[in-house]
Amino acid sequence: MNLDTLLDDYLAHVRTERGYSEHTVAAYRGDLIELVAFAGERGAVDAAAIDLALLRDWLWAATERGLARASIARRAASARGFTAWLLRRGLIAADPGLRLRAPRAQRTLPRVVTQQALADALAALERAASTDDPIAVRDSAIVELLYASALRVSELVGLDRSAIDRRRRTVLVVGKGSKERVVPYGAPAARALDHYLDQARPAILAAAAAAQTGRGALAVTDAVFLGARGARMGVRSVYRVVTEVLSSIPGTGPSGPHAFRHSAATHLLDGGADLRAVQEFLGHASLGTTQIYTHVSAERLKQSYRTAHPRA
Repeated sequence: MNLDTLLDDYLAHVRTERGYSEHTVAAYRGDLIELVAFAGERGAVDAAAIDLALLRDWLWAATERGLARASIARRAASARGFTAWLLRRGLIAADPGLRLRAPRAQRTLPRVVTQQALADALAALERAASTDDPIAVRDSAIVELLYASALRVSELVGLDRSAIDRRRRTVLVVGKGSKERVVPYGAPAARALDHYLDQARPAILAAAAAAQTGRGALAVTDAVFLGARGARMGVRSVYRVVTEVLSSIPGTGPSGPHAFRHSAATHLLDGGADLRAVQEFLGHASLGTTQIYTHVSAERLKQSYRTAHPRA
């Protein structure tokens, strides 16, 4: 079986059996297509020809092209996953990926928005929503929920109305690897979400149906957040909403939806939340992933000390 066919089988495996997201599968595909092409240039056309020397040469070639350490580390991880699968399938006698090493990616601390800056931005959204403009009400609900529940943008756009328990103020989220978790949201987010679901969402649907007149019935969707045409909002649309909100905050801070996730996690820890509780809240599989936020809080503490202490 040639490498192209094996690669297709492997990508189908990680998508269906491992439950990887389309974004992750696309990253694997890009890396491994390059590996297969590199192997082909050296006359390697089957699994047995993928050895440690070839993998090292492939990473070295990427380094020579000036790829960042993070990209090299990701390629190494993609290759290790592929060779481990080849071994489990009995297509190779030993796994060369076990000995493949790559430089560690530089880990930068996530940027966070201060509590006061976020409060000001959310207040501005609430004022815009008070005009009952459906899109303004929707945008306020989006940002409130992103910050209140620390959702990933993919989790937010994937929400259906059945996932929201308005009485208990919780939302059922389907995260990475199709893992479910229930996360709470607070009173401000509840007000914004209720306003949107009760008034703005029906108004958006009505306007979309009116615009659709003469072109067939509007497709029915249970999605929570809708675009102007009445369909489920996409990731890019949410990015545009969030970027506009964050652009109003002075400084060169973060501009994507993850800024609210980073900020929520950091503010929880600053307020004394238990690290494991924050891990569950964020849906992290590993506590080590969550621990980066303790470093963020430590950096904020140091900055406050340097700013305020007379002998800093």
